[in-house]
Amino acid sequence: MKRMNFRIWLMACLSLLFLASCEDEPEPLVTPKRTVLVYMAADNSLSRFAEIDLEEMREGMQATNGELRLLVYMDTRTHTPRLLEMTKENGQVVEKVVREYNDRNSVGTEETREVFEYVFYNSDFAAESYGLVYWSHGDGWVPSALPSSRWIGQDTGNGTYYMNLSDLRIILDSVPHFDFIMFDACFMQSIEVMYELREYADYFIASPTETPGPGAPYDKIVPYMSSDGAAPRIAKAYFDAYNQYYTGLESSGESTETWTMGCSICAFSSAMLEQLAMLTNQILPQENIDGVSLCKEVFNYDKRSSDSSSFIGYYDWVDMMQLLLEEAEFEEWKQVFDAAVEYHTTPMNYSAAPVGISDVVGMFSMEGTNGITHYIPNGNEARATAYRSTSWYQDAGLAKLGW
Repeated sequence: MKRMNFRIWLMACLSLLFLASCEDEPEPLVTPKRTVLVYMAADNSLSRFAEIDLEEMREGMQATNGELRLLVYMDTRTHTPRLLEMTKENGQVVEKVVREYNDRNSVGTEETREVFEYVFYNSDFAAESYGLVYWSHGDGWVPSALPSSRWIGQDTGNGTYYMNLSDLRIILDSVPHFDFIMFDACFMQSIEVMYELREYADYFIASPTETPGPGAPYDKIVPYMSSDGAAPRIAKAYFDAYNQYYTGLESSGESTETWTMGCSICAFSSAMLEQLAMLTNQILPQENIDGVSLCKEVFNYDKRSSDSSSFIGYYDWVDMMQLLLEEAEFEEWKQVFDAAVEYHTTPMNYSAAPVGISDVVGMFSMEGTNGITHYIPNGNEARATAYRSTSWYQDAGLAKLGW
């Protein structure tokens, strides 16, 4: 009987020792599903919207499930640049300043690459996958060396600087592949931009026209940033936030709740880009097409005056192809296009492009639009020369048109 009691006592002691040793062991680190960097080059006229968007991100993080790590680089007119980290821990959003920077050019190649590499090659921010949001002014594919071009990013803190497509491509060469790249900037959903960056992301999310003043509704889209199939879900949540308050009437405001003028947003799969380039090259007619005349027939998302130095011209790609191709060829091409795109738009959008001295374009119809823009040479030879150096121009066989 005593022997049996000793065995029970010994087993109890061993069990207690085992439990104690387990308590001493640190909990295994859990790798988040996705790390997303929001790069806010807001040291420009959009600066006032940056703090509003940051607060929306905090709200959006509250609705996440802990699988997302959100990094926010933020440079505004009123605050020197800083890098913030947001996580969801024990039901609460935890925010901390990771780095602070001296005043700098936040669209400079080296400055941008430093931030990207610090975030995406830092073991503290490691994840199963990655996403990028680039927040600033934008002007499509057009290089900033051309007159009055803003392009992907603008910094006006100490002079005026821009981020060019070629520079962004160099930067993206040094970071991991992205699940999505989202441009919270005007005119960025162009075939030329996506094709140039096709190796770096599975999806591109952007607007083919001017974005609403408040920009992306981050409180609504952040919860989807770590989800499977994130890009189409982000685009849908973006659209729904504005469509909820859409009236088609002009209004003013700095949030989706006070912006009643609608929006257009598109998610596009990069998996179809090379197929579209090859097919476009195969079926485009071998004949000189007068770009100036074609421009008059194709929907143009750019409502700036064609007489102004800032005018670029962003033409609806589907509309253009339908005019260039025979019906059977167009239907073949359109099937491939449709497989890649998810596009949402309200019936009308708003343009802040100036008209005269004190007026703006205001509301305009989006009827018949398809969400992706394509450049058409419209008489500006310097821009046409730059266009011929793009990867899209070369691979899609646009020289066949005499462009």
